[in-house]
Amino acid sequence: MSISPPSVPARLLGSVPLAGAMPLVDDGAFESRAGGARRALLFRGADLEAHHLDELFAGERAPRAVFPLPWPGWTRGRASLSPDGSFAVFSGQRAVRAVGADGATLWEYRHACWGPLLGHPHTGDEQEVCAGFEHGSCRVSDDGRFVWAHVAVADEEYDEAWAVLDARDGREVARLPLDDGAAAGSHHLSHPDGVRMGLCVGMGQDGILLYWGRLDGGKVTAWDLNGTADRILLDVHPAHEGFLTVEHYGADLRLHALDGTALAEREERGEEVPWDCAGGFVDAGTVMACTGHECDEDDEGVRHWLLDARTLEVRGSVAYPSHPGEGPARPLGDGTWLTYDEEGGALHRWSAAEG
Repeated sequence: MSISPPSVPARLLGSVPLAGAMPLVDDGAFESRAGGARRALLFRGADLEAHHLDELFAGERAPRAVFPLPWPGWTRGRASLSPDGSFAVFSGQRAVRAVGADGATLWEYRHACWGPLLGHPHTGDEQEVCAGFEHGSCRVSDDGRFVWAHVAVADEEYDEAWAVLDARDGREVARLPLDDGAAAGSHHLSHPDGVRMGLCVGMGQDGILLYWGRLDGGKVTAWDLNGTADRILLDVHPAHEGFLTVEHYGADLRLHALDGTALAEREERGEEVPWDCAGGFVDAGTVMACTGHECDEDDEGVRHWLLDARTLEVRGSVAYPSHPGEGPARPLGDGTWLTYDEEGGALHRWSAAEG
């Protein structure tokens, strides 16, 4: 049965000329912190630029900090900024490295190569980039004390691990083997409680693995949520203890308790149009989901949908006044969301119009 919800007018709050900012809305280039800090992390040539999002829309175009990339030829992996902005941590092909704003290496944690060819040789040049697109990810904890890292491991029993490192010196504090891994890539998401960390591991056509973990003394206590498998971790919100996911191929959206229990579910939109892998909490009461960006089944093009954050009932589709939502959207949790106009090179911030 086709869904015909009302249109919800969008109000433009601001626009920023920011070429190359599409990763802010459809990739891991946006980082929220417990307490409300929102930073845009953009790769620019051989640098990582860190912007404070509110300052960016207030007219401050200069980045808060610029960190030189430790491996300029390595275009995979993820980066994370410390809560105080004093250092960035990069997930490389053979190491996790912390770098200060002056470019100095603070520490490095070596691990096995993400390259898919087992036993392939290395030249010894740290800038060497091996074949393959596989990569891990990393995330500085909200208190700035630890770095959580998804890394490759040279071990006969397992190939990947979830390591917790001391953010001061890169020393390994704890490690959890990931026996089922065959990662193409991954991303982290810290829970607003400041304690738990989420890890979502993509394995291409082989599916998705999802974990939540916390550091208890000298070990990682983790919840393996792969009994239902194939779910992409989308977002969290301080008003919700659990989290939001979408099925690998967009069959449904779900709200979960932290133990993985499904609290609400919304199947494909009418006419069997799958949900995209973009979306999240607009605010405590509203979820935004997208259709039409990743798949072309929807003849109406890209659409952004507002859903109830407790039941996932569809409230309406967003109607934009002059800047149509031609790509995905990035909800910010404070009542606003971002879209990006690739043709015009502008980042837009929106809210639902009142009344």
